[in-house]
Amino acid sequence: MDTAWRVRFGRTKARLPWGGLLACLLAVAQPITAGDLATSAPRAVRFGILPVSGAVESRQQWEPLLEDLEKRLGRPVSAVSVSTYAGLSGAIAEQRVDIAFLSGRLATEAVQHQHMSVIAQCERSDGVKGNVAVLVTRSDGPIHSLKDLFARPGHWRYARGETLSVTGYIAPEAELFAPRGLNSDTFFASVRVGNHQNNALAVANGEVDVASNNGPDLELFRRNFPSEAAQVRVIWSSSLIPTDVLVARDDLPEPLRSQLIAFMRGYGHAPGAAGERERANLARIQDLAGFAAADNRVLQPILDLQFQLVREQAEHGRWVNDQAKATRLQQIDADYRRAMAQLSRH
Repeated sequence: MDTAWRVRFGRTKARLPWGGLLACLLAVAQPITAGDLATSAPRAVRFGILPVSGAVESRQQWEPLLEDLEKRLGRPVSAVSVSTYAGLSGAIAEQRVDIAFLSGRLATEAVQHQHMSVIAQCERSDGVKGNVAVLVTRSDGPIHSLKDLFARPGHWRYARGETLSVTGYIAPEAELFAPRGLNSDTFFASVRVGNHQNNALAVANGEVDVASNNGPDLELFRRNFPSEAAQVRVIWSSSLIPTDVLVARDDLPEPLRSQLIAFMRGYGHAPGAAGERERANLARIQDLAGFAAADNRVLQPILDLQFQLVREQAEHGRWVNDQAKATRLQQIDADYRRAMAQLSRH
């Protein structure tokens, strides 16, 4: 265990040389125990932030809201802002996060394996509780449609999200590539992995030919980089995907857990100038309008999409015989039923 140290000073008029003073300080130093820390100040609430536009930018977008949360709770609130989805997943698994803003795949993992539950779903300013994954190309580039894209396997350069990203990887893979018996990692001449903002910039700058993205992040990209966004066009959109969610640890003590839920669900709904300021803070974060009450059941479409991808990959995979394929498909179906049961138990 890490040990902090405190020093108890007595009243003295003696002047000691530096060496003697250091020896004196070390002699009276005592370790601070966990109990001492618990009674001295309330523990910070650790808020995990999905790295949509990069760790620094994402943290800056959330700072005004987290400052309001800190004032409401009367305790520190620290941002857990990392550069990758995998990094955030690791922080949650190591119990370094109490509440988090997550995409669907990360949220299903948190609910199934990391003792967290959905407490709210993000609402956009247009009232829609969903978004779409998209593929984008450069406006003056050679790819005008999916027909152009699939006509030249092994030719184009691709930028996608991490495998934990629903709109950056899972949705395009499940709805576009896997049904054709393709894998984006082998279909393209080269593949680079990054966040949505950097991938869109890579298309605009001609560094890649096509990239995955989503509706809200593309709109944010248009606001932040208008000239670059003018050089990007959408050639494909997925079916509607539920918006991101907030999850909280199941073992958070009361009344802290209830206070967190009440604050997040009520943010942006205050009357008068206070509400206007809160809504302006929300608009900084992917054009959010608030957080609607929700539970784990909102994750079912994400779970369906994940298993659709796994099933498509199994259907088009190479098998030693039909029995091996049938066994794998049966296992996938059993895993899906077990995962659905986990969602409904919380």
